[in-house]
Amino acid sequence: MARRKRTSLVLEKAVRRASGITSIAPNLDLGNGLSLPTFSTLIETMRTKENAYNSALSSLDKLYREMLETEDELGDMTEHMLMAVATRYGKSSVEYGMAGGVPKNQRRKGLRGESSTPSSEQPSFVASAESKNGNKSAAIS
Repeated sequence: MARRKRTSLVLEKAVRRASGITSIAPNLDLGNGLSLPTFSTLIETMRTKENAYNSALSSLDKLYREMLETEDELGDMTEHMLMAVATRYGKSSVEYGMAGGVPKNQRRKGLRGESSTPSSEQPSFVASAESKNGNKSAAIS
């Protein structure tokens, strides 16, 4: 997804204002650094920076797409490398494990209905009961 390019409402307003001021006098100087040539220079500086920013976004989008393509290619090659090690040395070999695979003889097959937590970690609970004479007793299950 391409990044959204920037447009400046302030720049558009300044361009409209400059064209209106130009109709008054092409080199109008209002004092205190407020002159039409200075205003026009600042408008052009903003336009140049906005264009540079939008171009940089386009370059970044291109670089991102290229990176994603390379990442896909790398993922495929990673898988092919492991499969090539398995073909050469076998899926039960030490070399297959060294390459990042789980050797066939070390794989654990899960049974249906088996939870991911071992049964020794099941929570216990404490039930307390109060007898008629006010003594409390606890039973742990």
